[in-house]
Amino acid sequence: MVRLVLGRPLRSSEAAAEEIGPVEGLSALSLDALTSVAYGPQALLVALGAGGLAALRLSPWISLAIVGLLCLLVASYLQVIVAFPGGGGAYAVARAHLGSSLSLLAGAALIVDYTLTVAVSIAAGVASLTSAFPGLYPWSVPICLGILAVITVLNLRGLGEGARAFLLPTLGFIAAVLVVIAVGLIHPFAPDLKQFGAAQVATRGLQAIGVLLILQAFSAGCSALTGVEAIANGVPLFHKPRVRTARQTELLLGLLLAAMLLGLAVLVQKFHVEPRAGNAVLNQIVAFALGRGWLFDGISLLVTVALALAANTSFGGLPVLASLLAADHRLPHSFAVRGDRLVFTYGILALAVLAAVLLVATGGNTNSLIPLFAIGVFTGFTLAQSGMVRHWLGGQERGWRWRAGLNAAGATASGVSTLIFVLTKFREGAWVVVIAMPLLILLFVRVQRYYRRVGAELRLGARPAKPARGRSIVVVPFTEVSKLTREALSQALSMGDEVHAVTVVFAEDEDRRRAVETEWARWDPGVDLVVLNSQYHSVARPLIRYIGSLKPSPTRRVVLLIPVIEPRRFWHRALHNHLDLVLSAAFRRRRNVVVARLTLPLRSE
Repeated sequence: MVRLVLGRPLRSSEAAAEEIGPVEGLSALSLDALTSVAYGPQALLVALGAGGLAALRLSPWISLAIVGLLCLLVASYLQVIVAFPGGGGAYAVARAHLGSSLSLLAGAALIVDYTLTVAVSIAAGVASLTSAFPGLYPWSVPICLGILAVITVLNLRGLGEGARAFLLPTLGFIAAVLVVIAVGLIHPFAPDLKQFGAAQVATRGLQAIGVLLILQAFSAGCSALTGVEAIANGVPLFHKPRVRTARQTELLLGLLLAAMLLGLAVLVQKFHVEPRAGNAVLNQIVAFALGRGWLFDGISLLVTVALALAANTSFGGLPVLASLLAADHRLPHSFAVRGDRLVFTYGILALAVLAAVLLVATGGNTNSLIPLFAIGVFTGFTLAQSGMVRHWLGGQERGWRWRAGLNAAGATASGVSTLIFVLTKFREGAWVVVIAMPLLILLFVRVQRYYRRVGAELRLGARPAKPARGRSIVVVPFTEVSKLTREALSQALSMGDEVHAVTVVFAEDEDRRRAVETEWARWDPGVDLVVLNSQYHSVARPLIRYIGSLKPSPTRRVVLLIPVIEPRRFWHRALHNHLDLVLSAAFRRRRNVVVARLTLPLRSE
């Protein structure tokens, strides 16, 4: 069943088929940033709406400032790609130039960012769907979880396959938004169309507009910049030459996102768009430009699909980041292991679980998620740009002055933005992120400390002493004389110098004791029989005492060889007693005792 869903295992030589190019990079690593135009401008208008209708006139200027910040970030990440072709983005930069503590902060910020990206993207897609088709609203959370499951399975099948599956919706979304902008600017179909939904604009005048309101609107609108860093984080995912391919994708993303943000900002003013309950800003612009006909329904569905699939950005970025953290002993080493489909399976599954928890906890509500969104993103932006300043100052390569100046400007702008987010969004839920990042850092530190202790005990990096030959005693537990017992004893005789066949008899079962001894004497396998009496209905306790009496030591090891039947059909496993699991758990912490299993597959049932 797993093979049917995920596909056949891939050879290492087939890895090139899973690598992506610039256009595929848009669907694999950039869809989050591109589709943020569906909720970034809306968040900006909702924030400005608190100042009344007059405040909405500021939206084009704030949008222009956001696009200016976008240009700075894209230019900066073009340099990060060159300097750190191994991927990792802000984490790799901070680790190299800002020290251990700040690299932990970068890793935590990116994990928060990626998890929220999945939740926000899917929730925004479903919100767009329920805005166009209100009857689906009660099913929001199940639809969110269903979409998450589909994206997870596609990514478990391989990054290249997922990118190709999402390519058509990505290109369709880009084309649809650009067509809406072009038609809306040149010749809109329904410029005077009446919109539904209660306006979310305060009835206050111009005097309500202040610096704090503008900063709140700027911080809300900056949610449109999330995902800009994902390409730099996933450079190893591109085909060769990786650096050039990744830079082409980053540049293409910047141009498309800037064009869409500016175009939509102009249309917001042209059509006097207001934030309305249950009527997304992008849906209003599409309705003004194209009318509420079949084109509107088609684009609404396309926006829903693209927004939902934008979660794929995180599935491309977080597993790579988690593998780097695992390589640095800051996450379990399993996160650095590729699965049969050459993807970081544990990273994908962990991301899916975290996002599912968020979606259920917030009821799939974007208004609950967006205030949490930008802090992790812009913390990563700030650390990446600050680290790049140190990079250029340390190397002083050709053109280092203007490169360092560019990164310094990016670090300053994103740092100020981060402070604005924390101050303006703290009470709206951003406190959750402020608490979550230190907890993640604590997790990294504890995991690293554990691996350090294990390395010291195993003396990793030091040359060990020569292997010492010792004596082996093999103990074979059994319940009755059978072919399974014969197979186990045959294996035991080839493994050790001394073999003991052991069976446990409960106090009230003397008849079984006599029967086993009689049958063993008739069989005479050439192996000593040991019958253990048990006052309790436990097989493990007498075995533990018996093996302890053999005095296992580094030069006298005891092997507990447990014979096990393997049914042909998995549902027949419930019909067997699973003694091997009980004994394995009982001897797990016993020194100088090796627990092994001998499996006898059943040919017919």
